[in-house]
Parts: sequence; structure tokens; C-alpha cells
Amino acid sequence: MKKLALALVMCFALSGFAAAAVNINTATKEELTSLKGIGDKRAQEIIDYRKKNGDFKSVDDLEKVPGIGPGIMKQIRSEVSVTGKTTVTKSADASKTKAADSKKAESAKAGEKSKSDDKSKAVTKTDEKSAKKAVDAKDEKKTEKK
Repeated sequence: MKKLALALVMCFALSGFAAAAVNINTATKEELTSLKGIGDKRAQEIIDYRKKNGDFKSVDDLEKVPGIGPGIMKQIRSEVSVTGKTTVTKSADASKTKAADSKKAESAKAGEKSKSDDKSKAVTKTDEKSAKKAVDAKDEKKTEKK
């Protein structure tokens, strides 16, 4: 009975590690970008390399792709393969989407801040013009009284 329980625990543990298996020979750009350290540019480099040189024979062949070195290989080695079907979990997709959404939100906030700065500058210029007109009007009244 203990062996059966241990076997079940191991199956669950191993299934957690295989959550994002990406076949580098068939994966789309979006599937490749689900890998840690692989952005749009590197994903496109992988696809271009694969088109030019044919399928990867082993996962280690990824190091031949420009921009992919031992550091990235260490991060993604357990998540990539040269056979099988690509399966990307929703959590991996969701984290990428959340990161992209947060970048968009930050840039939108920066744009709004820039617009509000522009508006305050415009208001300041308008206030300066109004103040100058008021001073000119006072000067005219003083001149008329004399």
C-alpha cells in the first residue's frame, strides 16, 4: 500500500514539472515565448534557425541559435523537447499576459502623466497671458488718469 501511495505522489510531482513542454521543432512563436528568457526576438530566431537548418536533433542544438547561450539553456532545458506535442499551461500564458498588460498599463499611465504635464503647461501659459493682460489694463488705467 505504501508503494502505491508513493507511486501516486511521484506521478503528481512529475506532472507538475511537465506543465510546460515545448517542442522546439513545431512550436509557434507564442508557444516559444512562454519559456522563461525567450522573448519575441529569440522566439523568431529559433523559428528562423529551424527553417534554415531543419529540425533540431537535440535540445542542445538550441545553443546554435543566436542569443541563446548556456544561461538560457539552463533555465529552459527541462521545459523543451524535440519530440512530442507542445503543451503550454494556462498559468504560463496568463503570467505572460499579465506581464504584458502591466507594461501596457504603465506606459498608459506615463502617457496620461505626460498629457497632464502638457495641460498644466498650457494652463500656466494661459495664466501668464491673463496676468499680463491684467497688468497691461492697470497700466492703461493709470495712463488715462494722468
